[in-house]
Amino acid sequence: MDIGSGRDRVCLVVCDSWGIGDAPDAAAYGDTGSNTLGNVAAAVGGIRAPNLAALGLGSLTAIRGVAPGAAEAGAGFGRATEVSAGKDTTTGHWEMMGIRLDQPFPLYPRGFPPDVIVSFEGGIGRKILGNKPASGTQILEEFGPEHMATGRPIVYTSGDSVFQIACHEQVVPLATLYEWCRVARRLLRAPHEVGRVIARPFVGEPGGFVRSAGRRDFSVPPPGPTALDRLVEVGVRVYAVGKIQDIFCGQGITEARYSDSNDHGVDLTLDYLRRPGPAFVFTNLVDFDSKYGHRNDPVGYAAAVEAFDKRLPELMEELGGGVLFITGDHGCDPTTPPTDHSRERTPILAAGLPVGPVDFGTRPTFADLGCTIADLLGAGTKGLTGTSIASTLGFDLSPESS
Repeated sequence: MDIGSGRDRVCLVVCDSWGIGDAPDAAAYGDTGSNTLGNVAAAVGGIRAPNLAALGLGSLTAIRGVAPGAAEAGAGFGRATEVSAGKDTTTGHWEMMGIRLDQPFPLYPRGFPPDVIVSFEGGIGRKILGNKPASGTQILEEFGPEHMATGRPIVYTSGDSVFQIACHEQVVPLATLYEWCRVARRLLRAPHEVGRVIARPFVGEPGGFVRSAGRRDFSVPPPGPTALDRLVEVGVRVYAVGKIQDIFCGQGITEARYSDSNDHGVDLTLDYLRRPGPAFVFTNLVDFDSKYGHRNDPVGYAAAVEAFDKRLPELMEELGGGVLFITGDHGCDPTTPPTDHSRERTPILAAGLPVGPVDFGTRPTFADLGCTIADLLGAGTKGLTGTSIASTLGFDLSPESS
């Protein structure tokens, strides 16, 4: 591989829930008018994000404070359209890497049916609390004190396909909570095969409960090979940061580390980018979604965008001759009444291109991104879903150019 060609390392940062509205099927999901980044910026009077503006973010949707037409040389920008059924984390990430779901994961707007709960209670040897859709903070306020008194886990869901188990770390050790999640994962098979079982540990006292950093996601394994598998097959090391390893059940991943915040996720990404040899660093920054989107907090969301913007120069410097992509996996508009994910298009921003700025338009599927990454890193695109836009980004991948 031609070191310094821009093809020896690629980094993809998924800013969890960075939606930009305009999904053609938003109405079918009840999300007409959702535009996470645009509405957040409008709600707070503008976002200061000069580095994201320099990559073309302001040209993708109206984002107050982020000027359109500001993209600089070496940048690329476009939008991606999700075609899989659903609007959850697993579906979005899988589609990026080539898995299209025609049937959505099951949802439980009235809680889980009795047979599911009875089986789970039998599996862990105790009764549960909750069993209702709720936000993570509200459910702790409602059932946290009783949980601390009884040791009964809090089970809840949301507008996403999730079976969430919340336990106080001083009442239920993390190892036990994770084992209970594995029990649930084994039990939740079709027709109740939810996308993720999520461990939701928390700390603190009644009136001041706080989620802790021990969250873990127990996902359904991908139903087939992804672009990650193709990369590993050709000798590219795939490094996963945050919940990526859980989303893909470790499939197609060389090494992985969990993060406890956006900043920590960026730190881990920088560490992996310093490793020698061809590599793909795949990072999820979850704070946008979990701390602000689901809690309907546009002020916190905007501050998190600005904080990430300040760290972009570090990522681009550490890449050297590599390519950086930034995208989202769905929306989670904190300015709309629901606290659930929203069906939106997502931005794709690129840095480190040999030409530019490049407007590569609206992509028909998230899978174009994974296909492009596989192409750039020498894995080819045969058998992969999606279309590579590597040539549009200015890269000559012909054998004669190597």
